[in-house]
Amino acid sequence: MRRPFMNTPEQLESLKGQQYLVLRPRAGVADFYASEQDQALAQRSLPHPHTGHVTLRAFYEPERRKELSALIRRWASAQQPVEVIGEAVDAFPEPWQILILRLARTQSLLDAYASLTELLDATDMRRLGELPLDDWTFHMSIVYGKTLSPADWATIASARVREFEHPIAETVDEVELVSYVDGEEHSQVFPLGQRSPEREAPAPGA
Repeated sequence: MRRPFMNTPEQLESLKGQQYLVLRPRAGVADFYASEQDQALAQRSLPHPHTGHVTLRAFYEPERRKELSALIRRWASAQQPVEVIGEAVDAFPEPWQILILRLARTQSLLDAYASLTELLDATDMRRLGELPLDDWTFHMSIVYGKTLSPADWATIASARVREFEHPIAETVDEVELVSYVDGEEHSQVFPLGQRSPEREAPAPGA
């Protein structure tokens, strides 16, 4: 059964019309992420992703989802599986206040991001929150603390933020193009480096 990335009515409403290209770790990185999120939520109940993921790009193309899907399918077929390495629990400061699993800038992750930028630059697809590769922090958001006071946020961050003596790693061999339509999350799965049609991910609970 496919676990949704976001699942509360508030999250789904806030993402209406948007699309996200993400990696879904499923092994060691995912297991560590889930444990770290559980511990952070035990400290303070906060909004959070339902499932850990690495965002490669965000879009607002509610009327051109088919065109975007075709573009991502073409891009994915030319990629290699991506090595994802967690190297620290870190935090984005004010005004974001997000606790994250910070990821190493592996060559495969850099190549995927850079090649995607090159492809998208030749289009007029509307991208959201995009930064140059040198400025982008690869990460998995753990909890969102934007509503907390600076003092309360500092308490959580100081308890959780740390570098890893032994980084955790896994390889991800597919990407998902996630769309938010009419209060629901929809996902298409594209194998990396395999020239085959995309498949619709089973709906949550299916």
